[in-house]
Amino acid sequence: MFVSIVADRGRGKVIAEGLGTGSIFSEPGDKESHVSSRMKSKRGSRAEQGKKSIPGKVTEEPREVDSSEESEEDDDAVIEASAELVGEEEDRTIGRFSEPKEDKSSAITHFDPLQAYLREVQRHPLLSPEEEHALAVRYSQTGDVDAAARLVSANLRLVVKIAYEYRRAYRNIMDLIQEGNIGLMQAVKRFDPYRGVKLSSYAAWWIRAYILRFVLNNWRLVKLGTTQAQRKLFFNLNKEKARLASMGIEPTSAEIAKRLQVEESEVVEMDRRLAAREASLDAPIGDTDGRPVSRVEMLPSSTTGPDMQLADGQFHSLVRERMQEFRKTLHNPKDIAIFDERWLTDEPLTLQELGLRFGVTRERVRQIEARLMSKLRVYLEQELGDAVSVR
Repeated sequence: MFVSIVADRGRGKVIAEGLGTGSIFSEPGDKESHVSSRMKSKRGSRAEQGKKSIPGKVTEEPREVDSSEESEEDDDAVIEASAELVGEEEDRTIGRFSEPKEDKSSAITHFDPLQAYLREVQRHPLLSPEEEHALAVRYSQTGDVDAAARLVSANLRLVVKIAYEYRRAYRNIMDLIQEGNIGLMQAVKRFDPYRGVKLSSYAAWWIRAYILRFVLNNWRLVKLGTTQAQRKLFFNLNKEKARLASMGIEPTSAEIAKRLQVEESEVVEMDRRLAAREASLDAPIGDTDGRPVSRVEMLPSSTTGPDMQLADGQFHSLVRERMQEFRKTLHNPKDIAIFDERWLTDEPLTLQELGLRFGVTRERVRQIEARLMSKLRVYLEQELGDAVSVR
């Protein structure tokens, strides 16, 4: 019986699967001899263990090895030897990064995508300063996509290095690398080769900017860190707290705001947002008559309910009726006109306009209006009580 080792790079797994009897390699020679020698050496070691002496006895008969145990030992030896040979082939093909070693306790070993990506990055050669400048000039002048691709591929190691600086802020390092690669492409697109600055120095700012934006946008379901002060607090608030505590200083909001040069209210808000987790408004928090009640049902409504709207409408209609009745008690045409144009119309006239109509000053119109409001207040209090107030 033999075992075939299949390197499935596309799915990131190494699968060991038993197929039958025979050799797992098509070519004869040293590989087959290596497998058979491993099998023989393992059988020999098992046989020697059976011949070990026990205190009180001179010798002991060798333990009889069951054929099924011998078959399992042969399978183990084939698996171990085959895994080593496949690993050697992969090392010679890929380069300095080796395939993950097979776990002997399991038939399937997961393949690390990060290690695979690092191997791909290592395949792209670095550029000398002269080559980098020439490619940057060519892309700047002609827009050569091949030149831009070489500049990007030669600086992929820089993206990995910067992404590792933020691996504690976000769980998936591959997502950070992907965002950093987008920032690198933007840096190549905007790079000016005539400024006398290295591309890596310029690209580092773009890479960090894209990674920081990704971390801020995905840290919470509710977006935070939209201003420069919030971004500064997001990355430095906890660090500043720990630093002040180590110095024996109480990390108050005022002290942190002073040291980070931000507003104290922003420190309080960011501290509260970082300490709290998201809560679903649809999560049940109780039940009413056997029906689960969610948090959103318990929140106060921003609009009035239909019962309150009906009550308000009826009350306003009642007040308007009483004001019409009060108008009938007025006898001076000037008082009636001022009352109509200032209180009963949807578009009231100004004091100046009423003064010009009646040939009086605006101050006189104001005095007449104040006298009318005093009478109206007394009238409504008599009719409706304290339910209404006139200002």
